[in-house]
Amino acid sequence: MTSWTRRELGIGAAALGSALGPARAQAKPRVVVIGGGIGGATAAKYLAAGNALDVTLVEPQSRYATCIFSNLYLAGLWSLESLTHGYGTLAERYGVTVVKDAAAAIDPAIRRVRLAGGASLAYDRLVVSPGIAFQFGEIDGYDEAATEFMPHAWSAGPQTRLLRARLEAMEDGGVFVIVAPPEPFRCPPGPYERASLAAYYFKQFKPRSKIVILDVKDSFYQQEVFRDGWDRHYPGMIEWLPARSTGGVKAVDVRAGLVRTGRETIRASVTNVIPRQTAGAVAHSAGLVDARGWCPIDPETFESRLLPGIHVVGDAACAGDMPKSAFCANAQAKACAAAILTALTGARPSRLHLLNTFYTFLAGNDAMGDAAVFTPADGTIKRSGAFLTQAGEQPETRRRTAREAVGWYDAFTRDVFG
Repeated sequence: MTSWTRRELGIGAAALGSALGPARAQAKPRVVVIGGGIGGATAAKYLAAGNALDVTLVEPQSRYATCIFSNLYLAGLWSLESLTHGYGTLAERYGVTVVKDAAAAIDPAIRRVRLAGGASLAYDRLVVSPGIAFQFGEIDGYDEAATEFMPHAWSAGPQTRLLRARLEAMEDGGVFVIVAPPEPFRCPPGPYERASLAAYYFKQFKPRSKIVILDVKDSFYQQEVFRDGWDRHYPGMIEWLPARSTGGVKAVDVRAGLVRTGRETIRASVTNVIPRQTAGAVAHSAGLVDARGWCPIDPETFESRLLPGIHVVGDAACAGDMPKSAFCANAQAKACAAAILTALTGARPSRLHLLNTFYTFLAGNDAMGDAAVFTPADGTIKRSGAFLTQAGEQPETRRRTAREAVGWYDAFTRDVFG
């Protein structure tokens, strides 16, 4: 595998955008984009940027809160408002028609999307970016209603506020239990960053408190780096328990705050259960998912392997080695937009690099910045190069990375939302 430096992987969004190339002037074909998260908003912007397509974005919410850096909100370091973005620039600057509604059904035979409000939209190409849905019921006692007592906070917004309120109200000396989900799931480092930043908050305001991570896995992403950070910043505060030592989480009692594993029952002051995940609901109803619950796609164009004329980007897609991350959704949407422009307008075909760059915080001034390059190959997408943070890096390196992360977030969200 090729070794890459951080600088070599820092390819800017503008360069990616320019690779889409000019579109041939003609009557505008219609493209509908379902979902205004990172993948959908990026796709809508880059499809509309050349003014060659009539682009409509369907999204029920008027503003979108990023899961990126939402753990910083839980730690009291960022506000939720600072993580929240609207669609005004997409509409005003790029000419995207933003429809505040939800997609109720897709009819691929006549190429129409029916909206929950009763209207319907015709399309020549459809981009579906539905994000994730949760599979409740695997843990006895944990259903959708239980999220009001044991929030998952894995979609930013009200659930994130609820978990923050629970942590603020928790007594000093309490136990915060995080139930980490099985793979694949959105943001592989997320549960462990959450533990880190909850510990950062506790260290300042509730120093006798403990965090227990009950994992369904026996290892996790960048485990050595996280464990090193926990030992340095929060000795004795975070306990990670793999499935082999607990027998897995079996049941919860939301009223009593109990979590039962295969070997013991833990009384938690606050419990954060992150359920198993699958593609968003509209992908299931449209017939875009396979037996695994995710959407198989062409690795070059992100066109569905099950329904021609429909493209899937973001967390819902089966994208080979690409993790389910915001930056991956952004990169996939750009590649998808380029493919659609080529198909509908005859624009010059372009082959884009599929990148992933993200930052993960271990403390307020300690962050790791990982990056990777992916390449379509052998019918799937494979990782072809990477830069990974290492355990034992100098404190100044981590402080510099934490500062870089702030600028990265600003540039990234401007690229997505205009």
